[in-house]
Amino acid sequence: MVREVLKEHQIHAVMHFSGLKSVAESESEPLKYYDNNVTGTIILLQAMQEADLRQLIFSSSATIYGIPKYLPYDENHPTVPINTYGSTKLQVEHILRDLAQSDPSWSIACLRYFNPVGAHESGLIGELPKGIPNNLMPYVCQVASGKLPHLKIFGDDYDTPDGTGRRDYIHVMDLAEGHLATLLYLESQPGCHFINLETGQPYSVKQLVAAFEKTIGHAINQQINARLSGDLPVYYAVADKVKALLNWEAGRSLQSMCDSAWNFHERSMQID
Repeated sequence: MVREVLKEHQIHAVMHFSGLKSVAESESEPLKYYDNNVTGTIILLQAMQEADLRQLIFSSSATIYGIPKYLPYDENHPTVPINTYGSTKLQVEHILRDLAQSDPSWSIACLRYFNPVGAHESGLIGELPKGIPNNLMPYVCQVASGKLPHLKIFGDDYDTPDGTGRRDYIHVMDLAEGHLATLLYLESQPGCHFINLETGQPYSVKQLVAAFEKTIGHAINQQINARLSGDLPVYYAVADKVKALLNWEAGRSLQSMCDSAWNFHERSMQID
């Protein structure tokens, strides 16, 4: 099917998002993750070669870095993932690096996302997971709407200002615009490029919840739980490379991330 699509249509570049992404699931079902994320990518690359298509943006992840040797992360930080999901992403990066080295006609960007949140400003496109969400923002939305009884905060005793973990959140619309800037960059830049996509500003779980409470106008029920094994107290990145190469930077605030996520969630509830 992929081969047919690439051959039959006027396609100039591919953006590869089709990876499984649950860290917890990757630990319990590693073969499923290697099959989908790694083998699936190889099949895509073979189809691209047959179609004489050599421009690719790969959806990678900040999980490839693992435990920080220093912060903020930059693209030269050692890559030692601590879970299967991150290992599959790093394996694909290695494949893409080797491919570009073997054939200079390839133009590839591995975009290392941090924590995408929020939704399209129209409220028509957003994140609507099935079952109990794995990610913080959709979980908060379900608690705010009464679908879940309380927000589970895993650890409030980290060495951070308020005791909760700090993350580098990025609005999905900033992420989308970052992809467009990358696509334009690849038109004249062969090789394999590794680029962080982030804001460079970490926020704690409690800061995100406080911003969301401002969005909805009332408190969020919360429950403090023990830390999750393998969770890091803080991670974020420096945005120097993406600014220099792409002339791009994230511009949307934490509040706009919360506002857009809630707008989408309310609209999705009306449709249901």
